[in-house]
Amino acid sequence: MPEGLLGQLEVFFTWQNALLWLRATGTTVAMAVVGCGVGFVLANLLVLVRTWPSRWLLPLRVLIVLYVEVFRRIPFLVLIFLVLFTTRALGLHMPLFAVACVTVTVTATAFIAEIVRAGYESVHRNQWESAAVMNFGRLRTVALVVLPQAWTVIVPPAFSYFVMFIKETSLASQVGVYELMQAGKYFNNVGVSPFLAFGTCLAIYFALSYPLTRVGWRIERRLAHRFRRTSPAEPLAAPPVVGP
Repeated sequence: MPEGLLGQLEVFFTWQNALLWLRATGTTVAMAVVGCGVGFVLANLLVLVRTWPSRWLLPLRVLIVLYVEVFRRIPFLVLIFLVLFTTRALGLHMPLFAVACVTVTVTATAFIAEIVRAGYESVHRNQWESAAVMNFGRLRTVALVVLPQAWTVIVPPAFSYFVMFIKETSLASQVGVYELMQAGKYFNNVGVSPFLAFGTCLAIYFALSYPLTRVGWRIERRLAHRFRRTSPAEPLAAPPVVGP
């Protein structure tokens, strides 16, 4: 086996193969960035509607809760097949990459919505009430009062979810999207040793995930430090009562 691997190294590591791996890597990153980016925006909109204190929005809030609860529990592989066959049944012949991006967006919106909701709930109710006393509208309250304090709760898990989803997009290979896992299958099918083909997949996934994880840790520490620095100081203890 070692001799076979050594014999394939010269054939495997070529510029043409490197371009194929680069294309697959770009597709993997693009799916995660597009899906999670759009999902983050949609998640904020869903949470804004879900927390809006209006009885007229109650039916919409119920639908949002159902959406979040349902799509957080559907496996990504099942969902991507549902999206694929649904679009085909409706006559929408979307590219496979678009199908994968839609699936990532649907899943990411549901998961990130829970993260954002937790961030909203981490802000003390007094902050909302104080903004209302100052005649802040709902949008102004969220933008200027709630979100600046909720970032320390929202950003770290959202960033970790993005890193996780870079790996989850490997399931898109099941519908034919040419991403890293599909590239590994391709090289294995043309005779390249599975240790080389899927070992390269492993190395690229690690090269993508580990630096992003380190960046996430730095962002989390910086946000935590900034929050401690800007949080109000604890009240001074009352002086001891001196008896007569």
